[in-house]
Amino acid sequence: MMNFQNAQFILSAARPGDFPSDGLPQVVFAGRSNVGKSSVINCLLGRRNLARVGSSPGKTAHVNYFKIDGRFYFVDLPGYGYAKVSRQEKDRWRALVGAYFADPSRVALGILVVDARHKPTEDDRLMASWFQETGRPFVVAANKTDKLSASELAPALSLIAETLELEEASLLPFSARTGTSREVLLSRINICLSKP
Repeated sequence: MMNFQNAQFILSAARPGDFPSDGLPQVVFAGRSNVGKSSVINCLLGRRNLARVGSSPGKTAHVNYFKIDGRFYFVDLPGYGYAKVSRQEKDRWRALVGAYFADPSRVALGILVVDARHKPTEDDRLMASWFQETGRPFVVAANKTDKLSASELAPALSLIAETLELEEASLLPFSARTGTSREVLLSRINICLSKP
């Protein structure tokens, strides 16, 4: 089993030439700017502020790498879909993330973080398709389930699964605040990393 608390920030890649090429497996996180992606990463690592939680959306502009237990990376892709970001910045985001996905072998597991309270956006659908096209394992973490009642949760998850065309096993109800499904997602990560 991996020691997920043994985690350190390694680098923030502003261009494809900065991506590490050491061959370590990469668990890749993507999501909209305000979806709580950094909070999900911190929750999984049992750390409060390793991945920076921005006071305003759109703060993660680079591809951030965290080395876990010296054996693999958590990769935090820049958030997308924030309206106040300039067209030039959106184009830069698309080019950087596109370059990342140009080599699918980088991805050991893709984790798309969405907001459980809302229907996934077109940007979410695009990101899901990028993950699916890698042919690598892929999970959607529906974050902020703590903000839904028990009666609201099942319909919300059904809408996400239908919009993103997911198999049931690919969707996890998650809460970075309460830790809901934390152990399940850590188990998925362990399983993917243990495969040859």
